[in-house]
Amino acid sequence: MPHSLKRIRGHQKKPRGDEAKSCRSRDGTWAKKGNETHFGYKLHQKTDIDYGLMREIVTTTASLHDSQIDLSIENEVVLRDRGYFGVEAKGVDFTMKRRTTDKPLGELDTERNRLISKLRAPGERPHAVLKRVFDSGRVLVTTVKRVGVKMMVTAFTFNLYQLCTLKKANII
Repeated sequence: MPHSLKRIRGHQKKPRGDEAKSCRSRDGTWAKKGNETHFGYKLHQKTDIDYGLMREIVTTTASLHDSQIDLSIENEVVLRDRGYFGVEAKGVDFTMKRRTTDKPLGELDTERNRLISKLRAPGERPHAVLKRVFDSGRVLVTTVKRVGVKMMVTAFTFNLYQLCTLKKANII
């Protein structure tokens, strides 16, 4: 058996990257969240807090941590979860506090986190709609550029969907 097809620990070793001669992902990477592993790409987006529209997006591989992408601009309010703890933002930073081993959260920080969480919640809606309504949780394209184009079209479609929702609610 050729070395490139040799089985290692129950997994068949197949070519990856530019050598892949199939529909396998060329740029996708692995990421671990909790006990689950995910392969592929990640969509980073900036959502308008007033209307819930996606204003800016960036597509990266799954292994790039969210804290390494900052879509904020100077003097813009930035609402972020605990995953960004300790990372400076370009805008006005409202990152949720995280307890450390030597310092538990106080009552004031707990209340601050609760308020930030309430303000952040509408920003999670685009991900839910993209995944459930547009079935964009998985992609069949194989490079970051192609996934980026697909996500750009999906974001545009989401914004149209959101505008229809706002019109039905007589907000616009």
